[in-house]
Amino acid sequence: MKVSLFDYELPPERIAQVPAEPRDASRLMVLDRLTGRIEHRHFFDIAEYLRPGDLLVMNDTRVIPSRVYGIRRTMGKVEVVFLRERADGLWEALIGSGGHVMPGEALKLAEGSIEVEVTAKDEEGVFTLKVIRPDDLMGALESFGHMPVPPYIARKGKAAALEGLDRTRYQTVYAEKSGAVAAPTAGLHFTEALLAHLTESGIRIAKVTLHVGLGTFRPVKVDTVEDHVMHKEYFEVGPKAAEAIESARRERRRLVAVGTTTTRTLESLPEGRVEPARGHTDLFIHPPYRFRRVDQMVTNFHLPRSTLLMMVSAFAERKRILAAYEEAKREGYRFYSYGDAMLIL
Repeated sequence: MKVSLFDYELPPERIAQVPAEPRDASRLMVLDRLTGRIEHRHFFDIAEYLRPGDLLVMNDTRVIPSRVYGIRRTMGKVEVVFLRERADGLWEALIGSGGHVMPGEALKLAEGSIEVEVTAKDEEGVFTLKVIRPDDLMGALESFGHMPVPPYIARKGKAAALEGLDRTRYQTVYAEKSGAVAAPTAGLHFTEALLAHLTESGIRIAKVTLHVGLGTFRPVKVDTVEDHVMHKEYFEVGPKAAEAIESARRERRRLVAVGTTTTRTLESLPEGRVEPARGHTDLFIHPPYRFRRVDQMVTNFHLPRSTLLMMVSAFAERKRILAAYEEAKREGYRFYSYGDAMLIL
């Protein structure tokens, strides 16, 4: 299948630069994947489409403020996004610079609070870094790092107030386990009050973890969908979540996944009885994938030619999704991470 089949045009003004206020005031497109029927609502209306006994599954990963700025030994500026710590204590990272950063080079970041040595660079442009100081890199990132909002959200030279906005709003209200370098954006629309209302309405909630990393947001650079290889991302389904998911399966209750990362987690579980699990998944969901666990999906509007668009196209059929995107453009929906939402029934 050609990657070009998942392309579409989007006017730049449709790309959301700031989130809706409050969170659940964002718009909600409701798409019936069987009939193609579309309704236009607001996110706070989502309870009307759920019923008592439904299990809403969310990704409780927490975004690390992993972007830091600094200088090279040449005094040139450099930007580093820490991706993940490996088992050997080294870190994988993306590096942006005006020149070529080479293995063996030392970088001073966050005005000298962080110093790293570049040890390697792979074929896909991911660097391996040895942290020279401090001993507690995660603590330093919390103090000096910036939220790694995507490049289509313009932040360069913007007011410091937007940094504070991203610190709170590029994070779900239920974020708990640090490890992501991108937000599970479908969850950004939920407020604590809305979650309380859903619970009071008999909707059950379970939380799983997938640390969103390179696998989710890396662009597809091949021409054929089947040739794309996903990077592995860590996931975890604890005992409480496993019990809730298994109970929903036995009782034939609907399982509603909040976001593509939650969907990947659920679909990565083995067939049959749901047990607690942890590990790494490189599952790439694209047409004609057959979903085994997810009945409904809450999601945002995704980039053209992205693995996320391919996943929702597998869930609701490619032509139907692309037609819905065209209607979203006509109706003035806001796209991407800080944009509006879609509920696929």
